[in-house]
Amino acid sequence: MAEAAPHHPALPSGLLELCALLGAPRDSLRGPEQVAQRKGVKDLSSLDPEVLSVFVPPFVMKEDSQPAAVNCMTLAKNRKRSFRKKRERPRVELGKGVPGGPRGPDPEDVNIPNGVDLLALPQLCFPGGLCVASEPREDCVHFLVLTDVCGNRTYGVVAQYYRPLHDEYCFYNGKTHWEALGPGGGAAGCFMPFAVCVVSRFPYYNALKDCLSCLLTHLKFCKDFEVDNHIKDFAAKLSLIPSPPPGPLHLIFNMKPLQIVFPSRADPESPLIDLDLHLPLLCFRPEKVLQILTCLLTEQRIVFFSSSWALLTLVAECFMAYLHPLQWQHTFVPILSGQMLDFLMAPTSFLMGCHLDHFEEVSKEADGLILINIDNGNITYSNDEEVDVPDIPLLAAQTFIQRVQSLQLHHELELAHLCTSTDVNEGRASRRAWQQRLNCQIQQMTLQLLVSIFREVKNHLNYEHRVFNSEEFLKTRALGDQQFYKQVLDTYMFHAFLKARLSRRMDAFAQMDLHTQSEEDRINGMLLSPRRPTIEKMASRKSSTPHAAHRRMVVSMPNLQDIAVPELPPRNASLRKIQTTECGSSGAVLDMPPKSTHTFKIPEIHFPLVAQCVQAFYADCVAQLSKAIGSLTPENSVLLARYFYLRGLVRLMQGQLLGALLDFQSLYKTDVCVFPADLVQMTVESLSAPERTQAERTPELLRLISEVMDRPADAPKADDRVKNFELPKKHMQLDDFVKRVQESGIVKDTSVIHRLFEALTVGHQKQIDPETFKDFYNCWKEAEAEAQEVSLPLSVMEQLDKSECVYKLSRSVKTNRGVGKIAMTQKRLFLLTEGRPGYAEISTFRNIEDVRSTMATFLLLRIPTLKIKTASKKEVFEANLKTECDLWHLMVKEMWAGRKLADDHKDPQYVQQALTHILLMDAVVGTLQSPGAIYAASKLSYFDRMKNEMPMAVPKTTSETLKHKINPSAGETAPRAIDVLLYTPGHLDPAEKVEDAHPKLWCALNEGKVIVFDASSWTIHQHCFRVGASKLNCMVMAEQSQVWVGSEDSVIYIINVHSMSCNKQLTDHRASVTGLAVQDGLQAPSTVYSCSADGTVLAWNASSLQVTGRFEVRGGGLSAIRLHGGRLWCCTGDSILVVNMNGYPCQELKINGRFKETGTSFRGFQLMPEEQLWAACAGYPDVYVWSLQDLAQPPQRIHLEDCSEINCMIKVKKQIWVGATGLSQGQLKGKIYVMDAERRTVEKELLAHADTVKTLCSAEDRYVLSGAGREEGKIAIWKVE
Repeated sequence: MAEAAPHHPALPSGLLELCALLGAPRDSLRGPEQVAQRKGVKDLSSLDPEVLSVFVPPFVMKEDSQPAAVNCMTLAKNRKRSFRKKRERPRVELGKGVPGGPRGPDPEDVNIPNGVDLLALPQLCFPGGLCVASEPREDCVHFLVLTDVCGNRTYGVVAQYYRPLHDEYCFYNGKTHWEALGPGGGAAGCFMPFAVCVVSRFPYYNALKDCLSCLLTHLKFCKDFEVDNHIKDFAAKLSLIPSPPPGPLHLIFNMKPLQIVFPSRADPESPLIDLDLHLPLLCFRPEKVLQILTCLLTEQRIVFFSSSWALLTLVAECFMAYLHPLQWQHTFVPILSGQMLDFLMAPTSFLMGCHLDHFEEVSKEADGLILINIDNGNITYSNDEEVDVPDIPLLAAQTFIQRVQSLQLHHELELAHLCTSTDVNEGRASRRAWQQRLNCQIQQMTLQLLVSIFREVKNHLNYEHRVFNSEEFLKTRALGDQQFYKQVLDTYMFHAFLKARLSRRMDAFAQMDLHTQSEEDRINGMLLSPRRPTIEKMASRKSSTPHAAHRRMVVSMPNLQDIAVPELPPRNASLRKIQTTECGSSGAVLDMPPKSTHTFKIPEIHFPLVAQCVQAFYADCVAQLSKAIGSLTPENSVLLARYFYLRGLVRLMQGQLLGALLDFQSLYKTDVCVFPADLVQMTVESLSAPERTQAERTPELLRLISEVMDRPADAPKADDRVKNFELPKKHMQLDDFVKRVQESGIVKDTSVIHRLFEALTVGHQKQIDPETFKDFYNCWKEAEAEAQEVSLPLSVMEQLDKSECVYKLSRSVKTNRGVGKIAMTQKRLFLLTEGRPGYAEISTFRNIEDVRSTMATFLLLRIPTLKIKTASKKEVFEANLKTECDLWHLMVKEMWAGRKLADDHKDPQYVQQALTHILLMDAVVGTLQSPGAIYAASKLSYFDRMKNEMPMAVPKTTSETLKHKINPSAGETAPRAIDVLLYTPGHLDPAEKVEDAHPKLWCALNEGKVIVFDASSWTIHQHCFRVGASKLNCMVMAEQSQVWVGSEDSVIYIINVHSMSCNKQLTDHRASVTGLAVQDGLQAPSTVYSCSADGTVLAWNASSLQVTGRFEVRGGGLSAIRLHGGRLWCCTGDSILVVNMNGYPCQELKINGRFKETGTSFRGFQLMPEEQLWAACAGYPDVYVWSLQDLAQPPQRIHLEDCSEINCMIKVKKQIWVGATGLSQGQLKGKIYVMDAERRTVEKELLAHADTVKTLCSAEDRYVLSGAGREEGKIAIWKVE
């Protein structure tokens, strides 16, 4: 029966969509023999199943205490068609229901969920047909996946059971066992099958199977007229159970006799896993699993076969989970009934499932199908024709097979040494924990497989223009793997994968890639120059022949098939874990244990199911959730968020809308990742006028309502298309040329591309024709391929650093040190001698004193010769480079200049950029091949020209104080300004992993971007992640595990330093957050003070994130706050206001009229322990020092020489470091003035950056870090003395 339309909304995340009872038509139960004779049916097994009753939530109307029912035979008008053949609709019979059942409202009031086709459902619930049995059969379960016209999936679990057929609609006549009927019991020994189908929006396969198993125990002991009531009560229970939010909280419900667990998904991006992921590993050998995955990745037409209907769906869903985060984009119908076989004629890709009985029929009738027999583990093709399915890449396949063989797939082996559990629920919990661990291992294993296959895709992406260079990617694949990649690259699945990569989505793939990348890859992420194989990689290629074959370029691999594949370990026949040294680290499953989980037990649901009982259930839920919330400390914020989420849902169902909104508001402070924005918006829109007024009087709800209602409605969707790189077909002006070069992946830096444009257009109109671009592109790629093919003898590699790469190799030339090829790395020049290959060092770039191009006379010939004079050797190196001489002269001088700049400025990026210049020079000369080619290439000698035209030595004081420079904008098209810097020490918390316990440097760029550096090596620890989308103004560290970030969008974002995630937000400010200050408590949690531009100051408990104090500063305009002497010092623009911790004004310092001009304001201030206040004013090159003893006295004015404006200042030990903009040799540069706080004098004047100094921070009072403006965009590290 179907319940009436609700008068209040359904539970937003309820488990149940629909519950149905299916079986033979009701008139067939009046007497099977008579029915058979009347209808001419000779075989009772040929009855057509139909829907007997349908139950749709909610089951109780708010005003009524009695549920209503309706005959489900009248639901035809609400049905949506899904996968089925056309056929006649059933005849509508109004008013006929189950005997004893009440009449209900008009069936038009019943709403059948989308995606559920009641006409097709009987075929899917009885896919093998409705077969009347002559003896009782075992209950059985199978699973459905239902898809609507929009591609949205719902999931069904079907339990079939048999009941003896008897007269008078009573199957048992009060007897509780089939045996009581005797061998010939029932109508002529007939047992009629029935099916109960539960449809849910969530794939709770195991949980709903357990629920239906509990239901069948009740159905077997009830009379016919009680069946619907039992099913209705069962459906009502499920409809009241919410789906748990993503995270560590699982729900437990007592269904009697079993405790049912409803697991949550691990995170919002992960699929919900409630099935045994090792099932395919029990059915197929690892090699066959790889073949099936290849069929899926290449989007074949796939059909699974089994004699078990249940296995069809479960195995198919396991493979869907193996693909995560890739998603199957095509038709997915894991169960086809006998009447649906014509679906297999579809010409597009699909994954379907059929009973094994249809194998021969499908194999003969259909073409181009992959036929997978689950029962015997075989894979064949229809019509015995070969389908072009390539092999998965060899190394990835070998590693996967080894990992599979190391798994323990049999729970019985885990139980062998344990006593038998006498508690069924305890035994089930033990099995569930084992399965969870195994599922986690399998998910990690398959994810590692995908990462190993697609890891290097990112090297061929251009994020700015959303371009993938598929042709170049394919060239880097081994010859034997190319067919696989060619097919995969053309799939919808891979296209969606590319979209996610280009959007920099931090999904499971990206996280695994980051977790497993090598140190070399991490460092390469910071390099500006094109990548080349390092000496370390060359050595590993030589030591591993198969690996060398796999990684080598296509042109060098004519005999790939001759390479022997290493023998794999035998299949694990003994069922024990393999412990082999051959597997090594690559064969072991990555040791990432499943995250700890918690459970919440849902209260009992009381019957009869009337409104009062439902409200009592909701009240019990709220009480238990409130108790759980009260028992947790603020440190358990992730778990707290799940309880708040669930309590908000339940309060919503109670009609307590304001309470629900407060719970959802709490998610900002606990875990904003599970904030249900759409649900909150619907709730706000449904508030009555009095409720809206009350909500707007509550500050938290006022902010929540304004945020929700101000959300942009249907903002235009960003263009997320993926473009494949193509060579241009039209002439290009400068802007178009910049875009094309960036798309090609050759270089990203806009300023470098401008110089390249000048080089290629010397003496021509300022545009580039398609042929020139094509020649340049081919020259670049040929040089790249040659560099990949460089193979050095081991004796030579021993002389080089393992991180060095060979960027350029000359032809064989005669030199004064023998005949050979000159090789250039980022560090040195050396000669690779011929004959017996050997190594002769020419010079490191640091030791070069002079480079000249001359003409050497030989007989009557004048041969162009390169001469290099070094500091360590008296003999000048000479090489008869002939036609290559001028190019090598340019390249060596550029590298020499880049090395000098790198040493002077302590910035290795200069060397990387010089390498880019010399490789572009090489490509320009190869492109133009004209007498003017060298002159054109000289346009790229940027550092050499800088050295000659502006021989500006770095001041000695600057050079001695400067330690290092890093570039957060490496790999970007242009530098980005450094808005805020924060240093956090390492080893602060025992919970922190060792590899993550290094000190860190947090760098805030524009648009809410944060990059984290490992401050022990100055390499990137965490690539850019977003903290909102607005400019960031301030950062502090609180509680040793949180980084607080104040933003222009008025939100304080809290980053967890362990998980490196931002899942908490404080939204109490109404204007831009401009300052943060931390007051550390000895025992109590720290207090964090925040201020905003509207003059609001808030005090926060850093542990609970609750506001403990609030006050307003008159005049507003707050730009900074400091803690000193138990008071807060607030900078309000034209004054500094001193207040106590309650906000009561104590003192005020205004800019003195003697040096004030209209519009002048304080730019920054610092407080010294010596009772001094140091401050700077906007537009002034002076620092003012007040004595805190008497602020009324005029300050001491300290003028900074060659300073235009002060931007920031910090105190370090007994010094004040002032970041400013000043003149240096007639140009505005970023300067730092180091001042002695006691003598009040300038100790050092440091030439810091090519652009203004925007921000300063201290690192343990040992170093000071400065951030530059957008012209340079670098960070300098300075030593404190």
